[in-house]
Amino acid sequence: MEESDPPFLKFYKNLFDDDHSAYKKRDNGDSYDVEEWELPMIDLGRLDRGGWEGEDCKREIAEASRKWGFFQVINHGVSCDILEKMRCEQIKVFKKTYNEKMSNHRDLNIPAGSYRWGTPSATCLRQLAWSEAFHVPLTDICSMGGATSLSTTMEQFATAVSNLAETLAEILAEELGHKSSFFKDNCLPSTCYLRLNRYPPCPITPQVFGLMPHTDSDFLTILHQDQIGGLQLVKDGKWIAVKPNREALIINIGDLFQAWSNDVYKSVEHRVVANRQTERFSTAFFFCPSYDTMIQSCVENSIYRRFSFKEFRQQVQDDVKKLGYKIGLPRFLLRSN
Repeated sequence: MEESDPPFLKFYKNLFDDDHSAYKKRDNGDSYDVEEWELPMIDLGRLDRGGWEGEDCKREIAEASRKWGFFQVINHGVSCDILEKMRCEQIKVFKKTYNEKMSNHRDLNIPAGSYRWGTPSATCLRQLAWSEAFHVPLTDICSMGGATSLSTTMEQFATAVSNLAETLAEILAEELGHKSSFFKDNCLPSTCYLRLNRYPPCPITPQVFGLMPHTDSDFLTILHQDQIGGLQLVKDGKWIAVKPNREALIINIGDLFQAWSNDVYKSVEHRVVANRQTERFSTAFFFCPSYDTMIQSCVENSIYRRFSFKEFRQQVQDDVKKLGYKIGLPRFLLRSN
């Protein structure tokens, strides 16, 4: 097989030598034999119109968060121009060579230490993520000062989706009968981040995922993806493929919101299936609190114990290092339950 960029086959040679033939024998195609569904579509323009239209819109957001954990939005406040510029800029930066990306070559115009690829902790092929990303905190984006087209576009995108995330979080809290400044006070630019993703063509899919099954360790994730497809999630106990829509943004509930809502809103397992011929791009915004923020149910009779975001993240990292995968919220259930 021809080497890829990044050099997955070379760097993870031991995993391929150990697992490739075994996975080839027992692969049942479960990554592809899934039905394609369209996520619930919510027009946020109704919020501006107020009245019964605005209230219906809020109820739909809460209902999708309860039943799906995922939904998509249009008239979301992020212009098509910004979305297209963001995609073009990240394509350009990912076209740099592997060595340039690893060494943070000056032409990248992106903060040092942002580049990630593969899965350093992987012990088998099913734990390997066939993807690369630039993981950039919002404070780093602001410090770039709009000096380049990339930094300007990232800042415009980040500002718009930050406002959207805060609006959605407040709506979800309100639908639980809980009005507060919790999200505005705790989910700040210093704690949220963007992740620019590229999923290169993968010669051994479906043995290897673009991103292995997981839930997100935040309150909300806002995703813009291209038309290639590959995002899949669990619905009613089975995997479904998400039909791409480049004009919409995908919203999903994270672990922290599930705990905060006492399991009313669902953080749903999802994955990305690699494509054999075509690369895929997406941009994700993660709505996170500070590490010292305490997470506890907004209602009585919580099923989770009180914990800090730092404690949660540390437990996730420890589990991934020890087990190769994330346990997440079950670690924080009250023993009486």
